[in-house]
Amino acid sequence: MTVVSRVPGVFPVGGRRLVVYVVFDRRGGVDDYVPYALAGLREHAAHVLVVVNGSLSDEGRGKLEAVSDEILVRENVGFDIWAHKDALDHVGSRLSEFDEVLLTNDTWFGPVRPYAPVFDRMGERATHFWGMTDHAREDPNPFTGKGVLPYHLQSFWIAVRREMFLSEEWARYWRELPEMPSYFDAVLKHETIFTDHFAQLGFTHDVAYPSAAYPTDHPALFNADLLLHDEAPLLKRRQFFHYPPYLDRHAVIGRRVLAEVEKYGYPMPILWQNLARNVAPKILNADAGMLEVLPPEDVSFDATKPFRIAVIAHIPDASLAPDLLGAIAEIGQPSSLFVTTNDEDSARVIEDILDQNPSADRLSAVVRVVPRRGRDMSALLVGLRDVLLSDDFDIVVKVHARRPKTRSANVVRYFHRYQTENLLGTAGYFANVLALFQREPGLGIVMPPMIHIGYATPGKGWAHYLPRATEVAKRLGIQVPFDGVSPLAPLGGMWICRPQALAPLLQADWKVEDFGKPATHRKADMARVLERLVTYGAGEAGYHTRTVLSLEHAGISHVSMEYKLDQLASTTPGYPIDQIQFLQRSGWMGKGGAVAMIRMYMNLNHPEVMERMRPVLAPLMRAARVSVGGLRRVLRSGAGLLKGGRR
Repeated sequence: MTVVSRVPGVFPVGGRRLVVYVVFDRRGGVDDYVPYALAGLREHAAHVLVVVNGSLSDEGRGKLEAVSDEILVRENVGFDIWAHKDALDHVGSRLSEFDEVLLTNDTWFGPVRPYAPVFDRMGERATHFWGMTDHAREDPNPFTGKGVLPYHLQSFWIAVRREMFLSEEWARYWRELPEMPSYFDAVLKHETIFTDHFAQLGFTHDVAYPSAAYPTDHPALFNADLLLHDEAPLLKRRQFFHYPPYLDRHAVIGRRVLAEVEKYGYPMPILWQNLARNVAPKILNADAGMLEVLPPEDVSFDATKPFRIAVIAHIPDASLAPDLLGAIAEIGQPSSLFVTTNDEDSARVIEDILDQNPSADRLSAVVRVVPRRGRDMSALLVGLRDVLLSDDFDIVVKVHARRPKTRSANVVRYFHRYQTENLLGTAGYFANVLALFQREPGLGIVMPPMIHIGYATPGKGWAHYLPRATEVAKRLGIQVPFDGVSPLAPLGGMWICRPQALAPLLQADWKVEDFGKPATHRKADMARVLERLVTYGAGEAGYHTRTVLSLEHAGISHVSMEYKLDQLASTTPGYPIDQIQFLQRSGWMGKGGAVAMIRMYMNLNHPEVMERMRPVLAPLMRAARVSVGGLRRVLRSGAGLLKGGRR
């Protein structure tokens, strides 16, 4: 029988460490940051056991086998906590062969800084268990709104010495571990109580990077740059998928953190690959600060590494051709031009314009007549499918001369300027856009941000397109999470990309008929649905998206948005996150009628009642809206008759 001392011990020279690393991937694969993290950990472990929650592909297994000793695949239940429990049960009596067990998971990127200094420093400390980071005590508990969130080591990295993991108290804890059907269960039933539970039993704990040494209670999320400066080996992934207004409230600047990560030599392509595939693009764009404001002069393009460029221009009306073709001619890079239009007469006019305006940079020009149905998206995915799949081009520039039909002349003019100048601009500006692709091999899409001047798109980018977009994404195998409210999408229909980033959209052999009026979701035409899926498809292929603005348009956009935000925030208290949550709790305002006001009042002040009554109230509210709308129409009609009578 093994006799175990309760006196905390150091990690002995030549000691044996068991690493239990939990992986989850919704696709059953393994992103490249995982084997990179494990390869470094293996240098400090006698045995590496990888636990996979869910399924595991053959390719994923091959990646893990190269950097681990055992792989345990289990049903995806109980989150990482029950995965650790199953791993401990799997190891069983062999646990006594080790001096330390490290329970960790795939929620971090690393090593950004070397592991060795942390293992060496903590190995010299006599303790029963230790963590990488901790979280200060909070009152009230932010998860429940009451009680206390106790001080705790964060569960993504808990190392336990043999004096503790061979104890009866340790065995009892895991034997009596409750079920954890939700993320909040995992936090409240394990992470936040684990430290205090064992401390109450007399076990000592320590932390490599204590929150007391940093300016916030949660340095793993709020002070990642400071942790890295202090040689912390890892970076939590959460700050790149957390709710952006929350990070905004705490001035967490992801762009600066990523610059630090790159400075320390972490391979950024594997970071971007994982984030692109697993984070909603608009959230990632905000959290990582992925807007690039580019000057009109070339400051970054490497002319020794040119791209093979295809410019794809949809010009349904030949009278609009000169402006767009003129902008394309000024990009200053050798390119092949492909123009689509809707009739033979327009094609001849466009060909004449091209013949009369030769360009030294134009390698070739092709004009194709395509059906009108589906506009520029059908022209791209059907009419030029062969070009996109040809492997003849590294970069595709997609532009069009389509003009919004229901907008004023000023809005139409600004829309055209905003889209073309933020992609093509000057030759120097376009070179700077290309330099982004040179710098980042995983960059798939570059596009202007959502237009908001002259448009009311913000707040309803998905609108009635979401249900059909969800169906199409499922059919195309796109599993990148959708953003709420609005997608990150080239809603103006113009972008620059690597053709490989369009692969998920191109796997469907689209026909022009697919772009007809749908039998269901009748307002959600396929062209606009696919436009909203461009970045999500790119993410599925492992490519991330950046937004770009010229200096001029950045100035125009920022001051306009700043003023509008100031006005919108003028009637609600608190920080933006408080104002947003207040308005979202209130629910849909509509036109501010009596029914809406009553519903909003109840949502804010009696949410429990509303939740119970919702199945009953929904049809009554609809009936009330119809009645009130009918009454208004009658009153308007009566007012009109009175006016007519007075004439």
